[in-house]
Amino acid sequence: MCGIWALFGSDECLSVQCTCAMKIGHRGPDAFRFENVNDYTNCCFGFHRLAIVDPLYGMQPLRIKKFPFLWLCYNGEIYNHLQLKRHFKFDYQTQVDGEILLHLYNQNGIQEMASLLDGVFAFILLDTANRKVFLGRDTYGVRPLFRLLTDNGFLAVCSEAKGLTQITHSMSEPAKITPFPPGHFEEFDLKQTGKVKSVRLESFHSCTDKPRHAVHDSAGELATDFALEAVKHNIRILFENAVRKRLMAHRRIGCLLSGGLDSSLVAATLVKLAKEEKLQYQIQTFAIGADDSPDVVAARKVADHIGSNHHEVNFTPEEGICALEEVILHLESYDITTVRASVGMYLVSKYIREKTDSVVIFSGEGSDELTQGYIYFHRAPTPKAAAEDSERLLKELYMFDVLRADRTTAAHGLELRVPFLDHRFTAYYLSLPEEMRVPKDGVEKHLLRDAFRGLNLIPDEILWRRKEAFSDGITSMKKSWYTSLQEHIDSQVNDSELEEAPNLFPYNPPTTKEGFFFRQIFEKHYPGRSKWISHYWMPRWIKATDPSARTLSIYKPDKDQ
Repeated sequence: MCGIWALFGSDECLSVQCTCAMKIGHRGPDAFRFENVNDYTNCCFGFHRLAIVDPLYGMQPLRIKKFPFLWLCYNGEIYNHLQLKRHFKFDYQTQVDGEILLHLYNQNGIQEMASLLDGVFAFILLDTANRKVFLGRDTYGVRPLFRLLTDNGFLAVCSEAKGLTQITHSMSEPAKITPFPPGHFEEFDLKQTGKVKSVRLESFHSCTDKPRHAVHDSAGELATDFALEAVKHNIRILFENAVRKRLMAHRRIGCLLSGGLDSSLVAATLVKLAKEEKLQYQIQTFAIGADDSPDVVAARKVADHIGSNHHEVNFTPEEGICALEEVILHLESYDITTVRASVGMYLVSKYIREKTDSVVIFSGEGSDELTQGYIYFHRAPTPKAAAEDSERLLKELYMFDVLRADRTTAAHGLELRVPFLDHRFTAYYLSLPEEMRVPKDGVEKHLLRDAFRGLNLIPDEILWRRKEAFSDGITSMKKSWYTSLQEHIDSQVNDSELEEAPNLFPYNPPTTKEGFFFRQIFEKHYPGRSKWISHYWMPRWIKATDPSARTLSIYKPDKDQ
């Protein structure tokens, strides 16, 4: 996890540039560099480093002697960089995985370079010899990237939108800050003044495509048919390989553990592979919740079963409410689902940073979207409709769950890794017959659960534990986080204010007091930036006024409210 920032064609004073770049300092607490490009005027990079690999030579912008005309600023991990290095016989100058981008670009061009990468990344690549600038972002937008481009050729790029807002205040012409689309690269022509012109914006990999990696990690022998046992065998192999390749780190690895299916599978597989790889430390797992919360109790059972070094972080609704403004400031979002769920993840990440030495954090994001894990999938009219909605959710991850996971961990200088969004794993799962992927026997994610049946990887009661309503798992059996939050907001927002919401906020107008409350905080910090998200996350096929599963008639909680 790092923070990248760049300006092209700007005449902003140095103090403004540094102030803007420092707004994302939390993403890389280990080191900072601000550098002007010697070959061009009005071009500069800012980089905040979280040192994960090659502590000595990992500063950016990255340049090597072989290609002095290339400047690279990137945030991410390229899991197949060693395979690509061996395949093409490249000579590395550093141990930095991102160096592979320079070699691939020089030999194969931007399109082939991007399509060969297996990992998560956001990059800014400057080619001074050919007067080109390139931006790119991974398939699911696991690593964030925002850009600001004006008609007269000014370009600003940053890992988070907050690093660009102050720039626009001093510009003579209006410009929109927009999230860079996942799975795309953009090419710009670069003038000697530093101004740019967009030449093309192209997709190099859709989340519904099969991977196009010519070189990749071995995942073992995969069966070639769709017989149930063969499919379950392949799911296990591909998932384990997705976790294994993400062990790439020189810093201690930990894992978020809610006690649900997804995080439990990740944590158990991580502990298993850490032992096989003979890591010199015990994997730490982290749960957050009240003492009697369902998540804490379930996570404790999983940690005991897999033998992790387990930490429990106490959560109270009062603490969660106090953190809301900080959370929205980091999220850059007012989406109800995203904000509500981010509070627990933000607080557990804060604990990890302050109380432990784990820096690389595994998590279960992406599974619900990929494997149809949300409770509303029980109401899908057809398997085809369910499959189409699964793909829609994956395409929108960068605005919701992936955004939440990135911002809450990056806020405390942690690096997030999400094996469920591995290219090979997602491509295989999406290629399965639609009928195989739907909920079965009243259980969501049935195929994924069934694939790990009988292995004793995690306890059976966890393997078949039904999904909790959104955010409810972290709070007491006596009263949910959802209920406590509604009670607090009812005291802050009255009915007449909500009636005025469409006039105050004509774009994505909030329809609930909670939505109004979150939107007020968002507008306080990011006035006029509501189009950073296109819509609210809401369940399909059900008449719902709130994204929480708790409001759905098909939800059966583990506890009484």
